[in-house]
Amino acid sequence: MAQNIYDNPDFFSGYSQLPRQVHGLDGAPEWPALCAMFPDIGGKRAVDLGCGLGWVSRWLREKGAHSALGVDLSENMISRARELTPDAAIDYRIGDLETLDLPEAAFDFAFSSLAFHYIRDFDRLVRVVHRALTPGSFFVFSIEHPIFMAATDPHWIEDENGQKIWPVNRYAVEGERRTDWFAKGVVKYHRRIGTTLNALARAGFVIQAVDEFAPTIEQIKQVPTLEEELERPMMLLVSSRR
Repeated sequence: MAQNIYDNPDFFSGYSQLPRQVHGLDGAPEWPALCAMFPDIGGKRAVDLGCGLGWVSRWLREKGAHSALGVDLSENMISRARELTPDAAIDYRIGDLETLDLPEAAFDFAFSSLAFHYIRDFDRLVRVVHRALTPGSFFVFSIEHPIFMAATDPHWIEDENGQKIWPVNRYAVEGERRTDWFAKGVVKYHRRIGTTLNALARAGFVIQAVDEFAPTIEQIKQVPTLEEELERPMMLLVSSRR
């Protein structure tokens, strides 16, 4: 079973104050680049894996999706998502992505935002998603960038010349990593970029696009702290097709 850190009261309290939770998709700087990878959503049956508060599930319906299933391990997230969603075509379910099973050919689009780096067995999950999608369907997701996860410190330091650097710790060594983020001992799983993309290929997906997200100059003007993302990528965005 995946670590259910989102139902930790301290974690959930801090996480709920992030701009992307307070302002929804408008508070997620990578969102324009991510949704640009989407196909035409009209009429599609969508599944949102690690749906959180349901922002994307609701957006998909607004853009014409026939239905959306949001799955998340956190009771806190699912409860809040249901409160925010007056739409009978969106179904939210508590589910562990480590053991998730989905009906065959039940969906025409699959999405996930910043959830898969919490999953130990990514290969299994990708096979489940592939089986659940109809031929030609897109599978689009974002994860924490492996370079960011491998950093020994989440913040930059200065070298002897005053240059910003992010020390990286054993990038080639994959597996469990622990960090303190709103709570102590948050478990994530580090995989190299190649490992993630090869898992998709083995399952039968064809890679459509890969983006190592960097903010625009306009975004940096609005949120100056985003300038750090020009030094090293924080998110990896992937589009694939069944």
